[in-house]
Amino acid sequence: MNKYMTERYGMRHLIHCVVFVWVSVVIASSAPQEQQRLSESGPSQKSMAEPALTQKQSLGKKLFFDENLSTPVGQSCASCHAPEAGFGNPNVDYPVSQGVHKDRFGNRNDLPAAYAAFSPPFHYDAEEELYVGGQFWDGQAADLAEQAKVPFLNPLEMANPDEKTVVNKVRNSEYAGLFREVYGAAAFDDPNKAYDMIADAIADYEKSSELNQFSSKYDLYLAGKVALTEQELRGLELFDDEDKGKCAECHPSEPGDDGTPPLFTDFTYDNLGVPKNPENPFYYLPKEFNPDGVNFVDLGLGGELNKSSENDKFKVPSLRNIAKTAPCFHNGFFKNLRQVVVFYNTRDVGPWAPPEVRTNVNNEELGDLGLTEQEVDDIVVFMQTLTDDYNSSEK
Repeated sequence: MNKYMTERYGMRHLIHCVVFVWVSVVIASSAPQEQQRLSESGPSQKSMAEPALTQKQSLGKKLFFDENLSTPVGQSCASCHAPEAGFGNPNVDYPVSQGVHKDRFGNRNDLPAAYAAFSPPFHYDAEEELYVGGQFWDGQAADLAEQAKVPFLNPLEMANPDEKTVVNKVRNSEYAGLFREVYGAAAFDDPNKAYDMIADAIADYEKSSELNQFSSKYDLYLAGKVALTEQELRGLELFDDEDKGKCAECHPSEPGDDGTPPLFTDFTYDNLGVPKNPENPFYYLPKEFNPDGVNFVDLGLGGELNKSSENDKFKVPSLRNIAKTAPCFHNGFFKNLRQVVVFYNTRDVGPWAPPEVRTNVNNEELGDLGLTEQEVDDIVVFMQTLTDDYNSSEK
């Protein structure tokens, strides 16, 4: 490992430590029975099947799944963050997310809502000179509550004209009484405050064990309850190997010193050199929604911050449930997980299209890894152990 790689690995290791501290805080703030389950016995399939929700989380769940909260009605948060897809986008017909208006598409593929609660607030780490945390691919929302406010008003998503429209829909819902129980009898009196409360309840639901199950085969393996197959173990070894897969440098796989489960992300931002996706339907929207047409370039974090040094950097996602959340990457360029690993392995030596933005590309941790076809398969098989709801009795 050269000097740059050594420094980079040390930087990543420090960030991992900081993230583990934040994850520990999030888990410590969860319901006592959930905290005890994670710290003492590892994932319990029974508790994962029937997780207990607080009153506010129950309200947040109703909001999350309510298809009446779009204009026109028909799209909920769960439409793009479905449980059966790891709380990612279940629609694999398009590389990016489709709105309630079926002729409208966002420019990106939605990140899964599962485990998003563990992302620290968006901030700049001055010591490591890196941006960390936040929500969305470009960190535009500092936390979950801020993130929850955006899709309601996005004309390419749920397309409500204003906050008051959303509040009135909730006021007229069958769970309006529950909303008042949680936030008080006067909860709807001020639409601006009520809108904040809606986002707050959704964020609280997204912190629940329904979205953060830690119930994968890998979790059970860490708890000593199941064994990995020989191929899965080979894949794990390659995943962690700094000279082979190098995956764990951005997607740490080991628990924290206090037993905190691994999140498989360091919540930083990176330009991996992903090509522009010519199949992205966003390019062909009317100028009202995309004035640049096919010339649109997604600058990621750089566009959000208006800093060229961050151009085309996107948030490092958690790999939990990654086998269920294709298409992959911000623009859905890759249709399955194996294509992603092949790209990491051969980006700089294979017949790939050039990066959408050529500056800031990570040339140290991917591009020419020298993995064999068998090793690629092994890494993919290991990542399939990160899918929640694993039931060892059915295997």
